[in-house]
Order: sequence, then structure tokens, then C-alpha cells
Amino acid sequence: MQSVHYDSVIQLKNATAEGETQGDVFVQLTQKLTRTTKTGTPYLELALADAADNMVIKVWDNAPWNAACRAMPEGAFVAVTADWTCNQYGMDAKNVDYRPLTPDEEEVLLSGGAEMRAAQEQAWEDIISYINSMHDPRLLALCRALTEAHESRFRRAAAARGMHHARRGGLVEHTAGVMRAADAICKAYPHVNRDLVLAGALFHDCGKMWETGCAEQGFAVEYSDMGELLGHISVSIEVVNKLWQGICTTEQRAEWKALTPATEQVRLHVLHLIASHHGVLEYGSPVVPKTPEALVLHHADNIDAKLEMFRAAYETSEALTPTIRRKKFGLEGNAVAPLPIFNGGSEA
Repeated sequence: MQSVHYDSVIQLKNATAEGETQGDVFVQLTQKLTRTTKTGTPYLELALADAADNMVIKVWDNAPWNAACRAMPEGAFVAVTADWTCNQYGMDAKNVDYRPLTPDEEEVLLSGGAEMRAAQEQAWEDIISYINSMHDPRLLALCRALTEAHESRFRRAAAARGMHHARRGGLVEHTAGVMRAADAICKAYPHVNRDLVLAGALFHDCGKMWETGCAEQGFAVEYSDMGELLGHISVSIEVVNKLWQGICTTEQRAEWKALTPATEQVRLHVLHLIASHHGVLEYGSPVVPKTPEALVLHHADNIDAKLEMFRAAYETSEALTPTIRRKKFGLEGNAVAPLPIFNGGSEA
């Protein structure tokens, strides 16, 4: 069997769907745990990740490659070579070996590849463009305060741990997607306060910078006391209030005093959009949407998240037929291949 270099974890997973393959893939060892089976048999569990996906492999205690895997330092950037298969329990690896990545290889891995790097850069540019298009000076100042204070943390955070955009940089992708969807809805319904909706889109998940943040040099979605004890909705509200205090200087308060709507009402409505964006109490929102802008944000958020779930299903889920993929968690059913867009021509 000829050894192959796989450019990503997703590419490797897709290859194993066709059967056993031998090759290497560049990843970070994000976690190494010693576990035991129900019968007490020990094994090593390795969590491996790149910019777009992750996988977990088990290394049994009696495997000849167990010692090498135990020597692999947690957090290391490595090229892992193995005989790879996929079964009902996930990825399986035999004859495992590894080497540290060179500095150039590590840089390529962290960047996520040209396509992902370009997409995330475009997402950030779109976010800044939407902010700069705002007319309300209070919301403009608030949004700029966030991007100036937290750009690096924002751009590397994940949007979730598993549901959607669950990867380094996922938060900026998701936020830009929600802003695009919200802007389109506001164009269809001009009476909706576009500035407010866009501000809500920017801030609705900003607490995930602490709930699902990523280290400067890594792919692991980290845990924090703040994220665990408060959750991203509460943290997002706290972020807005703290930034609001910073922008409301004595000079600005005097300048904004005559503006309509009142400045305090603007702050209150931003907080409501954050608090209600999950849509229903059962999904963690402390209140349901009670304004048109809150309703728009909730649906824009849901649209972007669900479309990402479809994309991931088409790319990584098991093929049940040539056109049907097994559903991803969060979707209501299996993912059926979409009807291609009519291009005006005919097949040759």
C-alpha cells in the first residue's frame, strides 16, 4: 500500500470511507488521556486536531507503538503516520509513528490552509465593513470598541464545541455569516433597525471568546471558569456593559444627550438582543425575542448555524446513498444533496 500525505483530517476521514489507507497528516495533539475499558483494559486516547476538524484515536496498552505514542508531548505539532481505518466507533490507527513538524510546517498548519485563511480574512473584513456602515454613533463606537480591544481573541475563538463552526476561527466565520443574513433580512424589511440588528449580530456570541476560546498557538477549544460558571450569553452582556462604560465619556454623554432614541434605550436593546438570541427559554435564553430586531437576529443566527451543519454533513458525514448523508447533530434529518443552481445550459 502506497503511503499518502493528507492535507487535512477531513481529507483523511474521507479517504478511510473508501477503506484502509496508509499515510500521514499534520495535526496538533490537543489531549492525551489514559483510560480503561469496562473490563479494566487500559488504553491511551489521543485527541488530534487541525484547523478544520479533529479526531480521537485509541492506542491499546499492548500495541507495539504504545510507547512512542505515550512519548508524544501534549500540545505538540506533529506529522502522524499510520495505517488508517474508520469503523462505527470512529477513526482507528495501527502502526502509528510520528515526528515533530518543522517551523514552516507548523505555520502552515496553524494558518488552516489557503482556502480557510482567505475565508476567515474575508469574514473579518465583512464584519468591519458592516460596522463602518452604521449610522448610530453609539452603536458604531460600541462595535469599534470591541474589535479594537479583542481582535486577536475574537479571530481565533471557536463558535461552539461541536454543533457548528467548532474550530479555531469559527467565531469570526459565524459572526460574519449572521451579519450577512441579518443585513439581507433588513433590506427586505426596511422598518427594522438595521444598526441595532448588526450590533446584536456582532455581540450575540462574543462571550464565546472565553467560553470556547482557542490558545494563540493551538486548536484545542479551551475551558475557563468564566465560561463554565456564566455561559456566553451572560459574558456577552457583561462585555457590552463594560465597553459601554468606556465609550460613555463625559464628552460623549453630552454629545449624545439630544439623540433619539435615548442612549440608555440603545444599550438596553442591545442587551435584549443578546439575551434572547437563542429564541426560546429551553435553549438557554433568559428571555424570548420581544422586538422585531431580536426576532431577526434569532433567525439569522439559526440560519447561519444550520447551513454550516449542512455543509459539514455533506463533507464529513457517512454516505447512505450517493445523494444522502447521515444527519449531523442539530439537524432534523439526513442531509440530502441540494438541487444544483440552474446555469442556463445543458449537460454535454
